Amino acid sequence: MRLIGGGKCAELVRSFDWGESPLGYPNDWPVELQTLVAVMLGSLQPMLIVWGPKQITLYNDGYAAMCGNRHPQAFGRPFGQLWHDIWDQVEPIISAAYAGEGTSMDDIAFTMHRKGYPEETHFSFSYTPVRDPWGTVLGMFCACNETTAEVIARRDREEQHDRLLRILEVSPGGIATLRGPDHVFEFANEEYYALIGMGREIVGKTVAESLSEVVRQGFIEILDGVYSSGEPFVARGVPIELNRGPLGEPQERIIDFTYQPMSDRSGQVSGILVQALDVTERMDEAKRVELVANELGHRLKNQLAMVQAIASQTLRNAKDLRTARRVLSERIGVLSAAHDTVVQGGPGSSRVRRLVNQMLAVHDDAARPRFEVSGTNVRIGSRPSLSMSLILHELATNAFKYGALSVPDGRVELKWDVVGLHKDRFELTWIESGGPPVEVPSIEGSGSRLIKAGLAGAADNRVEIYYEPAGLRCVVSADLSSFQQEH
Repeated sequence: MRLIGGGKCAELVRSFDWGESPLGYPNDWPVELQTLVAVMLGSLQPMLIVWGPKQITLYNDGYAAMCGNRHPQAFGRPFGQLWHDIWDQVEPIISAAYAGEGTSMDDIAFTMHRKGYPEETHFSFSYTPVRDPWGTVLGMFCACNETTAEVIARRDREEQHDRLLRILEVSPGGIATLRGPDHVFEFANEEYYALIGMGREIVGKTVAESLSEVVRQGFIEILDGVYSSGEPFVARGVPIELNRGPLGEPQERIIDFTYQPMSDRSGQVSGILVQALDVTERMDEAKRVELVANELGHRLKNQLAMVQAIASQTLRNAKDLRTARRVLSERIGVLSAAHDTVVQGGPGSSRVRRLVNQMLAVHDDAARPRFEVSGTNVRIGSRPSLSMSLILHELATNAFKYGALSVPDGRVELKWDVVGLHKDRFELTWIESGGPPVEVPSIEGSGSRLIKAGLAGAADNRVEIYYEPAGLRCVVSADLSSFQQEH
């Protein structure tokens, strides 16, 4: 048998003491073994031959690298000696090959000690029985590859991907990934579903298919621009109409969002990362804060006029100077307390009656009452109490400036109660009478805007103002449960 090339394992074949081997000398080997050895030694792919009843092992340089510290001692020895540490897994496969049954696996995992320590290994291989012309199995031929590095790298990538998905899942904002020029949803976290409306099936569908309402609002054009240009798009405070109501009806939300292009390994844009944050409530609260701030400025401008009116009314009706001084001091103190309530919103839960009495202490005269008040002992939460205090004081201030209380005989009827078929709504009514002719204002001032803003923190709250000939009438109502809830 003549060997040409073949590397270090070919040198082993040439130098091995075959006289002591069950295989005998190479020149005496059967033609099947000689042919396979020549093919094996000439191949760069790891290959193995197990031959004869003693399962003698022959291999090439590629397979030698897989043997670790067991090469070259394992060459020409029984196969079971080479892989003694994993023999319980290998023996059934080699026995099947000797029984004439081939085996092929894309991935088989072993824990080997080939380098003196346990290590995870992975292989792809095929065990092929080798027969003589009469069908007798002489041995086994194996072409294989070690895939340990690839398997571990793939698993690491999958773990990183899973870890990233877990991070995205718990992100405080809505996140989705889109793939391809048609913007097909690949992933969306719970916050994104909450934004667009729970129950929608979007993964595997295009944005245009699953969120058809955004097409006419121009968002597809923005996505197309990001995909084609590779430039991110960032926007803040954008109104968007989404069919996210209980029955799929449109609702307007305000969102901050970013469209970030994602590239493949070649650097080409292959998708878009969508990050969206629903800031509707935050924007609404900011508007309320701005409104309150404007109202505070408005009220501060009126403080001197209010003090002047209180002083004039007190001095006009007081019996003597000492009484006037005492009453005037008390009323200015109440005015200060009312101002604190506006600023702080009231500590804890309060009662509507308390807020009304606070307003009366500033705007009414016990000696000559001009308010007719009636109402139940209804509790009110801290946030709605701020708005209610502002509304009452603004209505009274406007009544003194322009309405019924601007003339001596004008009066105000103020009443409140729990109403509705299920007694689930709060309602307060302010009715003016005996004042000057009522005119609808041509310009809406900050005070009127504050009144119409309603009760902060109360659901389904409504404010209706009627400019009736007999006098202004204002009705404030809200859901009772949220009206009384502490925030």
